[in-house]
Amino acid sequence: MTILAQRHIIDILLSEEGVDYNVETQEETDVEEAINTPWRLILYDDDIHTFDEVIAQLMKATGCGLEKAEELTWKVHNEGKAIVHEGEFEECLKIDSVLKEIQLVTEIKG
Repeated sequence: MTILAQRHIIDILLSEEGVDYNVETQEETDVEEAINTPWRLILYDDDIHTFDEVIAQLMKATGCGLEKAEELTWKVHNEGKAIVHEGEFEECLKIDSVLKEIQLVTEIKG
């Protein structure tokens, strides 16, 4: 049952008792913020893959061009990690699965 459905049932029950219940709970606020927060897919550096492998996989996974894939790959190499995509969770998950086809090390954060 969704939070909105639960709140509606509580409102009905409390209104029958003459209680006005219009206080938004912290849980509802947290859920709304989680939904509206962009998800980030982070790619970590490793000593296994070549630059060409990472560039090719980034292009395949994200649909970006060669220049962007090279830029991201250099950032991962120099800084140890880089955000390679930011957006909805489902998008991050799809891109993540393509990157993991060659066992790249990734993390999705929200």
